[in-house]
Amino acid sequence: MNESQRIKLVLVDDDAVLLRTLARRFEQTGASVVTFAEPCTSAQLIAEQADAYLLDLRFASQSGLSFVEPLRTALPNCRIVLLTGYGSIANAVQAVKLGADDYLTKPVDFQQLRQVLCGRNLPAEAGLQAAAPPDNQTASSLLSPDQLEWEHIQRVLTEQDGNISQTARVLGMHRRTLQRKLLKRRP
Repeated sequence: MNESQRIKLVLVDDDAVLLRTLARRFEQTGASVVTFAEPCTSAQLIAEQADAYLLDLRFASQSGLSFVEPLRTALPNCRIVLLTGYGSIANAVQAVKLGADDYLTKPVDFQQLRQVLCGRNLPAEAGLQAAAPPDNQTASSLLSPDQLEWEHIQRVLTEQDGNISQTARVLGMHRRTLQRKLLKRRP
């Protein structure tokens, strides 16, 4: 029996299909899985006493970020990973500052997700060993100009506490232009 077979995971996501799929995949590895698809409290998550928590950044009307600090305080040795379809460098930095171990964007490869959630406990299995990224990954990790613009806008928006008018002034663009850019998904 490997370490991932003994791990207890809590998955928090309002996407029911993704939640069922991930739960099934992790259960196939022998992990014990608890899911939350509806709004919940930090106390409910802490009560599970899990080894790892996968939190959706935009969870219904809640933010997965709101769970990070209470989880880290109550369970200092657990793994906390945020998963989002709306990734930005500003959110990633905030998540890590609050105590998250990692921040991933959807879609995510299951083996990568498994390694991030169970990383410290995974045995040296074929294809799952923690290794340096391949040389070609460095080139693919470079951001395009559209991605750089998106990240910059997100960072400035975070610095302005979400105030769109002030962010538009700082960026030197019309408020409506900024709003249109914010409605688009991350490039």
